[in-house]
Amino acid sequence: MHTIQELINKIIEEDGLIHSVLSNVRKKDEQGYNKVIIRPILLKDTLLYQFEYHYKKKVVHENLKQEATANKMNELLENEFRQGQLYGTDHDYQILISKKFKAKIIKKPASKKMETRTHNRKKKYIIEENVPCPFLTRLGVMNKDGKVISAKYDKFRQINRFLEMIRDVVSNMDHTKEIKIIDFGCGKSYLTFAMYYYLVDLLGYSVDIIGLDLKEEVIKDCNQIARDLEYDHLRFQMGDIAEFEGVTNVDMVVTLHACDTATDAALAKAVNWNAKVILSVPCCQHELFNQIENEMMSPMLKHGIIKERLSALTTDSIRANILEIMGYSTQILEFIDTEHTPKNLLIRAVKSDDKNEKAMDEYLRFKEFLGVDPYLERALRNELLEKGLKL
Repeated sequence: MHTIQELINKIIEEDGLIHSVLSNVRKKDEQGYNKVIIRPILLKDTLLYQFEYHYKKKVVHENLKQEATANKMNELLENEFRQGQLYGTDHDYQILISKKFKAKIIKKPASKKMETRTHNRKKKYIIEENVPCPFLTRLGVMNKDGKVISAKYDKFRQINRFLEMIRDVVSNMDHTKEIKIIDFGCGKSYLTFAMYYYLVDLLGYSVDIIGLDLKEEVIKDCNQIARDLEYDHLRFQMGDIAEFEGVTNVDMVVTLHACDTATDAALAKAVNWNAKVILSVPCCQHELFNQIENEMMSPMLKHGIIKERLSALTTDSIRANILEIMGYSTQILEFIDTEHTPKNLLIRAVKSDDKNEKAMDEYLRFKEFLGVDPYLERALRNELLEKGLKL
């Protein structure tokens, strides 16, 4: 087998191994692997070789350095496989090993090109890096050449993550007419501007977007930026979520980091408007903290920090469940926060109009178990009664 070892070393060290398949096991084992595929990969700028072990019902990976790769391949051919196909940059080689361990090496012209895979390839963003984007430049996330400012890279990632979530649900809205969107608690409006840019500049849709916030100076600045960017169908208003009026039909409601029950007020508005899509990132859920009572859960409830986290998770679970009762298909997803805080949750709801009897039953039993009376239920009490919920 010395010849095979030399061949493997030559291909890996000199020619460059593109791909290899080891097959035809000597002893069949139902529990063992029946084939090994080897290919080069780049992991943090280091060239490694990935061994892909194919079992009957699973595939296991192992990454080895160059020297270990040559030794491992030789070991596998010496002890476990009768055939090896090695593809190099100069030549291909087929190795055939007889039952008496005699090796035959067949040399062929090269048939593959080197395409080393990388495990740290840069992510393909909806808004690309190093491509100037007007609103990101205006907001100080990019420079004029399209380079993302290092201190704003988390913001850049959050914007793209948000747009990915919109991309997944945009087909649920009627693109033949103007799409009406309300952004409650828009703040400095990075994501509001991103939404406008994506839907109008990239997708070519007609939109009417309103951003709402309580801070007068923020609203003034955002309206000026919208004018500077010539975003003619984006405007910002000062006001409280619960008291907001003036629209009857809305296609999408966005509420990001609306504090405590302000999130519930926004969700109730969205349901009453029959919004097709709801995207909500809740913040600081305090309402249920002093409501939850269950003796069986005292090991959790007696610790303030645990109770606080439980209250937040309970609140979001109830919100998602009530939206399901109201005819929405609902998911709770991780969302990236740019303010260097832990990842939080996003509630994504898409109107489906299906009557969800299971969600009704689950909700009633859950609220009884915890002894709570959530704001969102009270805000939608009449609508829930119409859906058949026995409160």
